[in-house]
Amino acid sequence: MPDLPPNDPRQYDVLADEWWRPAGAFEMLHWIAEARARLVPPAARPGAVLVDIGCGAGLLAPHLHGKGYRHVGVDLVGSALRQAARHGVDPVRGDATRLPLADRVADVVSAGELLEHVPDLSAAVAEACRVLRPGGLLVLDTLNATLACRLIAVELGERLPVAPRGIHDPALFVRPQRLVAECARHGVRLAVRGLRPSVFSLIDWLVRAPLRRSASDRALWKPRRRMVPTWSTSVLYQGRGVKVG
Repeated sequence: MPDLPPNDPRQYDVLADEWWRPAGAFEMLHWIAEARARLVPPAARPGAVLVDIGCGAGLLAPHLHGKGYRHVGVDLVGSALRQAARHGVDPVRGDATRLPLADRVADVVSAGELLEHVPDLSAAVAEACRVLRPGGLLVLDTLNATLACRLIAVELGERLPVAPRGIHDPALFVRPQRLVAECARHGVRLAVRGLRPSVFSLIDWLVRAPLRRSASDRALWKPRRRMVPTWSTSVLYQGRGVKVG
């Protein structure tokens, strides 16, 4: 990683080849995207729209196949959006705090691994709720503003050889109580729960990922990846809420 400030969006251009690389720097984001997709029901009407804020390279897309949504992805990073488009996402370049979308266009809004990167949380939540139609669903996941999260996600996680360094600014991590209150201000009743890797998946990621970087290793070892709910929201947590009309 070049000498860039923490949480600098230019890091994602440097890491552009990592988005879809097996055992790459963003592997765990694939697991989290799959868990987020499990919160999204099949579309309730023809032409339903899912707006994916901070879509990155479209990691949510494979898990939405067959659910009936037009998948619109919004991101600041052009190199990521080009990859998202190759995975069936309609790309829109824009800021999460100033979405270039009309009011009430989305049946579902996804904000995955985004809010801990946004300097203005209130504006990002307001925009996510603005583009959501009444009765629409908001799904998200983010990192908690706790000492435990800082130790695990930054002090430990960013020192591992498979994790990008400087990708987070812990000053932007989000307490669930604040997030629930911000959503309530805009008519979304958000419920949260903790999320963690399964023990098997975490051990495999830590121990075996460096061994699976060759094509032959990947062919021999393809364990099922799963994030699982947990009672603790102290590190990573999901949110799900419906916008009242």
